[in-house]
Amino acid sequence: QVQLVESGGGLVQAGGSLRISCTASGRAFSTYAMGWFRQAPGKEREFVAFISWDTGLTYYTDSVKGRFTISRDNAKNTVYLQMNSLKHEDTAVYYCAAAASGYILTKIVDYNYWGQGTQVTVSS
Repeated sequence: QVQLVESGGGLVQAGGSLRISCTASGRAFSTYAMGWFRQAPGKEREFVAFISWDTGLTYYTDSVKGRFTISRDNAKNTVYLQMNSLKHEDTAVYYCAAAASGYILTKIVDYNYWGQGTQVTVSS
């Protein structure tokens, strides 16, 4: 069992930066692939970024490539999402998720555990 808690969300102006975090408790965080998803009001939850458990392989949805960076610190049981050049359309609740296996996981069903989400609001 893995429990995930996101933090670091808030209000930021367009063009600004924000780093959100997800800290895990439970077993063997370092063996889980991690992902970030987001859900804007009235929209479905969508994939944002992925990082593998072993090599640190990353993958991003096209709309955030070059602006967002996912990373992890296994010693701290934490995965991060650094968000730069934020746009109004990045406004959403951001969720982290953990997967027991697999690579380049972009679907909700690929993940076994979810956090409660953190709100990111970008003012235009």
